[in-house]
Amino acid sequence: MSKRVVIIGSGLGGLTCGYILQQSGYDVTILEQGMQIGGCLQCFYRRGAKFETGMHFIGSAEPEQTMGRIMRYFGLDKSVTLSPLDSEGYNVVSLAGNKFLFPNGREAFIERFAEYFPRQKDAIAKYVEIIDGIAESSTLNSLTSANRDIVVDTEYQTQSINAVMDSIFTDTLLKNALVGDLPLYAAEYGKTPFAQHAYIMDFYNNSAFRIVGGSDVIADSLAGSIREMGGEVLASKRVTKVCCDDEKATGVITADEEFYAADYVISTVHPNRLLEMLDTKLIRPAFRSRISAIPQTASCFTLYIKFKEKAMPYMNSNYYGYADETPWNCENYTVENWPKGFLYMHMCGEKSPSYASSGVIISYMKMEDVLRWKDGKIGRRGEEYELFKRAYAERLLDEVEKHHPGLRSSIDCYFTSTPLTYLDYTGTEAGSMYGVAKDVTLGAGGRVPYRTKVPNLLLAGQNVNSHGIMGVIVGTIMVCSELISAEKLYEQINDLSR
Repeated sequence: MSKRVVIIGSGLGGLTCGYILQQSGYDVTILEQGMQIGGCLQCFYRRGAKFETGMHFIGSAEPEQTMGRIMRYFGLDKSVTLSPLDSEGYNVVSLAGNKFLFPNGREAFIERFAEYFPRQKDAIAKYVEIIDGIAESSTLNSLTSANRDIVVDTEYQTQSINAVMDSIFTDTLLKNALVGDLPLYAAEYGKTPFAQHAYIMDFYNNSAFRIVGGSDVIADSLAGSIREMGGEVLASKRVTKVCCDDEKATGVITADEEFYAADYVISTVHPNRLLEMLDTKLIRPAFRSRISAIPQTASCFTLYIKFKEKAMPYMNSNYYGYADETPWNCENYTVENWPKGFLYMHMCGEKSPSYASSGVIISYMKMEDVLRWKDGKIGRRGEEYELFKRAYAERLLDEVEKHHPGLRSSIDCYFTSTPLTYLDYTGTEAGSMYGVAKDVTLGAGGRVPYRTKVPNLLLAGQNVNSHGIMGVIVGTIMVCSELISAEKLYEQINDLSR
């Protein structure tokens, strides 16, 4: 009889764990609390327009690049269509009116930024060399279980982004331009490890794509494959308790009082939510206190725009706009100076579209700004809350209009979300965008382990290892390597991704 694995949460972490383990002979059941699977892969419709909620674009997805091979392993190459972002400027960073385009490709990147900063060309080349070294230190980069250069990885996991930047560059504007995409991982000055910046930079510099039709096609494909292999993916199944005996987890109970027996339980939800489900002496109070004290990434306010038909030319780049010459500390704003920055993107409804039908604008927002409405029900928090959202939407539009004149005249209607929305739909602590923050000042005490003192209870998802699609998949491979040998797992990936 196959061993039973119950996975809590149907985001990317839960679905990729489920796929690997079901394919490897385990009997997998994935339980999702919401009515819709996918976690941050979810999309939604409003007035005929479709919107992303989390994964807006991916990188390194050319057929022989890392993500391309991973997609082939998961069968996503057959079900997911990608549309390339502008290779001459997949990212555009605007700092107080100075615009910087990020091209794909190592040499193209060096040459472009050397044009912007001629005196810094050697330093730019050194910066790229360091990023290459960090990326090469990752086992996932080479899709091999062989030991890589752990020293390189460790060194840059313990130094902040700005500390390393200061050691390489003398030009402040250059340093700020290079980290202009920091909303992708909610980086914080003096805290976020340089390695995280390096992985992101390498990931997208290789190639960058939007997912045609939205990222929910990834969730649907993975769930469909798991079901075809005999596993289950169940929505509206909120886990309320992880049951344990004196030695291990025995299964889970859902809100409808159904018990799912398990030989292994994998949780991909926020660790604080998991601890609320656990009542066992195997988890010590000191561990609970440490996990609950780990800081969270910032949350955000999002504006979802439906454009008038053929009114807005499709923007084939991601646009990061800042009022000042720095992208740092935009999460630390006042009522008067919000928004200090934003990320603006278009949805991609077809490959290489001419016009955009919808887009999103994201800016940081603190949970404390909306906390007084926390106890209200979804969609029924009252007129005061709606007025608050409308006022902030108009302020955000005013700011983006400075960068993109004519935006307002192209809008048919718009919708909004706040940190409360993230709290309601993803269960992250304080409505954080990416869950647990990576903080070099906390050392090992700031990390969420994938193993627990309950020997058959494992953790995956964005709170373990790193954020983003590649970070989550690294966590998936770490967890699945506990049930399948790492060598066998990488052998499977390499065999099936060729």
